[in-house]
Amino acid sequence: MITVEEHLERILDQIEPVDAVTLPVPRTLGMVTTTDVHSRAELPRFDNSSMDGYAVRHADLDGASAEHPVMLPVVADIAAGDPASQRLGPGQAMRIMTGAPVPPGADTVVRLEDTDGHEREPQFRAQPPEGANIRRAGEDVRPGDLLVPRRTRIGPAQIAVLVSAGVHEIEVVRQVRVAVFSTGDELVPPGEPVGPGQIVDSNGPMLEALVREAGAEVVHVGRLADVEGQTTRQIEARLEDADLIVTTGGVSKGAFDIVKKVLTGQGSMKFVEVAMQPGKPQGFGLLGSRRVPVFTLPGNPVSALVSFEVFVRPALESRGGRRVSRQTATGLATEPWASASNRQTYTRVRVSRDSTGAYAVTPVGGPGSHLLGGLAQADALAVSDAETDQVSAGAEVDLILLRPRREIEGRLEDDAAPGTT
Repeated sequence: MITVEEHLERILDQIEPVDAVTLPVPRTLGMVTTTDVHSRAELPRFDNSSMDGYAVRHADLDGASAEHPVMLPVVADIAAGDPASQRLGPGQAMRIMTGAPVPPGADTVVRLEDTDGHEREPQFRAQPPEGANIRRAGEDVRPGDLLVPRRTRIGPAQIAVLVSAGVHEIEVVRQVRVAVFSTGDELVPPGEPVGPGQIVDSNGPMLEALVREAGAEVVHVGRLADVEGQTTRQIEARLEDADLIVTTGGVSKGAFDIVKKVLTGQGSMKFVEVAMQPGKPQGFGLLGSRRVPVFTLPGNPVSALVSFEVFVRPALESRGGRRVSRQTATGLATEPWASASNRQTYTRVRVSRDSTGAYAVTPVGGPGSHLLGGLAQADALAVSDAETDQVSAGAEVDLILLRPRREIEGRLEDDAAPGTT
């Protein structure tokens, strides 16, 4: 057997990002920039008010206080979006709204709270510093400033600054297209009648969801029959439009393990036993003229999910031009549990909190790789190394989170709230 690290290293050494595309900025969420992106405008684009109040000349408010207010006539109102072309003269004021342009001649905005709020002849009860409550043009961003460096994953904040700064399109690594196959004549699509000896295909929908959750596009979900010719044709067809293929089942030592049989010797495919539990039988290689990465995962659903998290998710990150990362944490075991001898073990655990506020973890659902009930309750996979055959109560374990951290934290807060069950 080879180690998890050796198999993952071999995979990532062969993964290349897919090609770049130029897209409108709002369509690039989750994608990665291929070049530095610079501003084409200054932000703010003009001097504008940060408050509802009055635009004035600072000198006209000399001596203004609550005891000795200064009165100025309002000669115009300026709302957000107005051009503010009228010049403010000495001894005058203009009502101004948040975001509205500061009129020529004005050098200060007095907030509404420092006046009596009168619409036409307000009393000014303070003299703020000159320039107060004005957002200056270009104080945030200037033309040519670096907005988004190369290899940045685009999020909502990046979209906001790019479109504000006049950037309409950017070059990004496009979304990775993935084909998913489940293997076996015994599989029945969800929603169809299940006959004797048959089971519902849960791997296909599960992997489709995992791929989408990872930010990739699913272009095909299908079933591979236990027929060599059909399996070969179906996989070859997807080599034309998919950027990555994932299969489950048919990779062990059984007489009907068709995937392993038809792909052995093809491209750079290698089938190995990895020192992990669950998920020992693994296959990976590049196939076709486009050198499409193909993952062949075990068929048991827990094995398939663990294999996806350990091997496929990092490959999808790399294929999409992103830095390989995982949602990880640490927790303390609330009770002892067995760990597979000489194999890195991934135990499904539920997360709670101990008296110090740290994560505490408890196994759920039993160790069998076919057990789905516990998997649905698990928040994380607790990782124990190959030298560990027993995790002791109180031991610290590394966690691969199966749910977003904020979701786990939210549930823990709900659990701690009085009256919740």
